[in-house]
Amino acid sequence: MKVTEHIAKANGSALFSLEIIPPRKGENIQNIFDHLDPLMEFKPPFIDVTYHREEYVYKKHPNGLLEKKTTRKRPGTVGICAALKHRYIVDPVPHIICGGFTKEETENALIDLNFLGIDNVLVLRGDAIKSESKFTPEPEGNDYALDLLHQVKGMNDGHYLDDEMENANPTDFCIGVAGYPEKHFEAPSLKSDLKFLKQKVDAGAEYIVTQMFFDNQKFFEFEKKCRDLG
Repeated sequence: MKVTEHIAKANGSALFSLEIIPPRKGENIQNIFDHLDPLMEFKPPFIDVTYHREEYVYKKHPNGLLEKKTTRKRPGTVGICAALKHRYIVDPVPHIICGGFTKEETENALIDLNFLGIDNVLVLRGDAIKSESKFTPEPEGNDYALDLLHQVKGMNDGHYLDDEMENANPTDFCIGVAGYPEKHFEAPSLKSDLKFLKQKVDAGAEYIVTQMFFDNQKFFEFEKKCRDLG
């Protein structure tokens, strides 16, 4: 079931959902189950699963030269979503990010999710890694969350990167995006931040997940501004 359908079904009542971080590479998924098992009594309708990009490490050789290597410390979002769906009969919401992924890698992940019957995604640009002073998109990747949203929406319309694909089955992802009640830290103003959020909604985003906030009034003001913008 889609996130929007869960919200509509709630009919104004609050929903309790969860978000998990994939375990570090080499750890067992049982660690996730051990944490989730006692929480499932609250019957969360969906569980978000974050996605993590690669990081750079430098390996020093005997001659003193450094070799730059990439490593992903928390892989497995697609596999974890499949495990959650079948263990708990719950709707997983994988986060899909721009950073560290080419458009082809993103398409392959979305194809896998579609095969698994996963209905929802949350599209995000992603953060810069520790070795970067600012976010750097992957060559042949998406620069912004809006670009990533266009790719997912395109697949929903049956358009894949391979132009020679004929009679391709369209996906049917319910697409979520991020909102920032106190503005994204890189945005020059809340007004400009809301302008870009509106662009994502106009491009096909169906629900908005806000960043954590500590002042309820900030959220209420943010919601009103969003509704005023349509």
